[in-house]
Amino acid sequence: MFSPTIQDYEKLGLFYLGRSFDAVTRKAGDDLIMYDSRDLVTHAVCVGMTGSGKTGLCLSLLEEAAIDNVPAIAIDPKGDLSNLLLTFPQLRGEDFLPWVDDGEARKEGLSTEDFAAKQASFWKNGLAEWGQDGARIQRLKECAEFRIYTPGSQAGLPISILKSFAAPPPAIREDNEALNEQVTTAANSILGLLGVEGDPLQSREHILIANILNSAWKDGTDIDLGALIPMIQNPPFGRVGVIELESFFPAKDRFTLAMKLNNLMASPGFSSWLEGDALDIGALLNAPNGKPRISIISIAHLGESERMFFVSLLLNQVLAWVRTQSGTSSLRALLYMDEIYGYFPPVATPPSKRPLLTLLKQARAYGLGIVLATQNPADLDYKGLSNTGTWFLGRLQAERDKMRVLEGLEGAATAQSAAFDRQGMDKILSGLGKRTFLMHNVHEDQPVVFQVRWALSYLRGPLTRQQIKQLMDPLKAAENAIAPTPRRGDPSVAVTKIAKPISPASTSNDNQRPLLPPEVPQFFIPLRTQSPEGASLVYRPMVLGCGEVYFAEAKSGISSKVPVSLLAALSEDALALEWNKAKSVELSPEDLEKDHAAAAHYEPIPGPASKAKSYLAWTKAFVDVLYRTQTLELFKSPSLGEWSQANESEREFRVRLQQAAKEARDNELEALRAKYAPKLAAIDEKIRKAEQTADREASQARNSTLSSMVNVGATVLGAFLGRKTISTTTVNKAGTALRNVGQSMKESEDVNRAQQNVAAYRQQAFDLETEFRTESRNLEKRINPLTEPLETVAIKPKKTNITPKLVALVWTPHWANSDGGLTAAWE
Repeated sequence: MFSPTIQDYEKLGLFYLGRSFDAVTRKAGDDLIMYDSRDLVTHAVCVGMTGSGKTGLCLSLLEEAAIDNVPAIAIDPKGDLSNLLLTFPQLRGEDFLPWVDDGEARKEGLSTEDFAAKQASFWKNGLAEWGQDGARIQRLKECAEFRIYTPGSQAGLPISILKSFAAPPPAIREDNEALNEQVTTAANSILGLLGVEGDPLQSREHILIANILNSAWKDGTDIDLGALIPMIQNPPFGRVGVIELESFFPAKDRFTLAMKLNNLMASPGFSSWLEGDALDIGALLNAPNGKPRISIISIAHLGESERMFFVSLLLNQVLAWVRTQSGTSSLRALLYMDEIYGYFPPVATPPSKRPLLTLLKQARAYGLGIVLATQNPADLDYKGLSNTGTWFLGRLQAERDKMRVLEGLEGAATAQSAAFDRQGMDKILSGLGKRTFLMHNVHEDQPVVFQVRWALSYLRGPLTRQQIKQLMDPLKAAENAIAPTPRRGDPSVAVTKIAKPISPASTSNDNQRPLLPPEVPQFFIPLRTQSPEGASLVYRPMVLGCGEVYFAEAKSGISSKVPVSLLAALSEDALALEWNKAKSVELSPEDLEKDHAAAAHYEPIPGPASKAKSYLAWTKAFVDVLYRTQTLELFKSPSLGEWSQANESEREFRVRLQQAAKEARDNELEALRAKYAPKLAAIDEKIRKAEQTADREASQARNSTLSSMVNVGATVLGAFLGRKTISTTTVNKAGTALRNVGQSMKESEDVNRAQQNVAAYRQQAFDLETEFRTESRNLEKRINPLTEPLETVAIKPKKTNITPKLVALVWTPHWANSDGGLTAAWE
């Protein structure tokens, strides 16, 4: 905590939390409480009963993070965090009107309009008391995007879990312990959603699903809930441990489990879980242009099992994302969870606890700060929080709550090898009032009691689903109006629809695959979707080209191999394939199968596709089209001279630039503080000594003046009252008294000089701090990686750097409906 004497809270890397508070006099002081954002890398916990001001403190923390361009994911079980979107820079009554509580207005005997105007005035005055205004609210709105997601509901922005069981990144797959943790949590969350007890060592349901996930993920194969159903019926293994699958988990029982999952997915309410944005942590933290996002995940509308399922899933995804990031000591992002009750208990092990524990232990190395909040200290596993660096402690409900907090604090201090004054801490906690908190930060020398600043957001209480919908509908409409753009890095080939479907009636009456010469390479694309009711399977012949394009560029240092796969339609009319109209697909030779499904129809093969020489010509044409169409588009930062990496999106590049800039900023700020701290300390010491001198001179001057006045008075009175004549002694006494008067005047001048010295040193301190502030703000004025226009540079490959891996006939599976329409069964 850097404590400036200049009362300016807009400082780089510092969060303005409030003012110091004297627990004895019960008054707020003048010192601002500025919290170093890097301290959150070691995580924080906030504990306080209802009415303590906990929500205001945590929302203020998120506001400060947004202003400092730090993105956050905030899990909201109650609905309070949606208040972060109630920000009104103009502070007008009409802005507050849609959000005020009609019941509160009636209690005060006011119309809704008058009550809204009163709230606006109340908020404006409250902000002013803390040196804030509408301009700071506007800055908050401009620094970050605020979004409310409602999994399983269309009220806010929906989140699709369809792809949430995708294979973890290689960093996790190659670490057996990390992979096992993620498999265990995923299996637990699925079974929790089904209402099935899932003990990792005793439950055969857990062991089966965990083995399915483990088998698929080790091979890098993605799984969704739909694909899991047939895999439960027919697992990709015949043994579990050393026991035959049928003995361990008979087919009949596996079918029952599969039906439970199928029925869940078939229920009308579950469809909301399959719609919306993918559960992509990078997208939750940053917009496509790299702008930070504060993503509020509202789960108040969900049942208990659904909440646990989604929170566990989200934590798993966060853990996977963390392990793909580079190490940093600067704060990269925040994960905040309000009301942690049930998710991190001291004894039980719900599915959410394991990934949360892992994050608390490992996320700090990657710049992810975790903040947990609760009303009841009994909700928390304090052993799991032993490495938590910051504790915000508010008013507590009961004496036993205070004892649990002290126990946790003592454990955290021991883990950090820090001193802990239990008796002093006990006394402070007993005297806390509303909106006053004790901050125990292991990065500081001693705890601080402070009063929380006024929140920029209007804290009106939990929002209903209808109110969330009201906030998010304009954003939905705006995003739906924008056509999606392809991800940068996709092959720049035209995508065309496959030729008109052929109905099953027009295919061969038998189910035999057409015979081809052995020289013609042919494969099957595997089925990836279940059969719709009444549909039949049709295989359509197409040509798949798989290749690798090597891009190299000296200036950017790029040396990258990009896989490209194109799927081309066959035609009876032309020998040459139209590769330029081929469909870009995510398929590799390793994905293809030699086998095929039974009971399928096969479309006829055009003549050219049955000749081996055609594939030689098509291979050459495939290389030609890759040479003509493939480019690697890279972004370049003109100011920093940095280039994006291959297949790095604009969002990812800007986020990387921003993180690098943040790390450089934090290092330079630390260097500035190191540069100015001894100078300020020296000036403070001079001021202290000068004030001591001034006080001493003033005391001597007062005593000398009093003595001189007494001497002169006594001499005069003696002359006029003591004797009739003025003797030599009297004259001498008078002379001495007058000299004493002269001495006191000299000492008065010494006081003036000492006071001038104090004033001069104080001016030097002010000038030095002004100089520090100027240098700090110069850092802030540098080009912002989030808003800087990026250059786009296209790198073309050399023809010799294009390698064809496979050009072959592939049978693509489709589901044929009764009306003759075909639906791809492999996408």
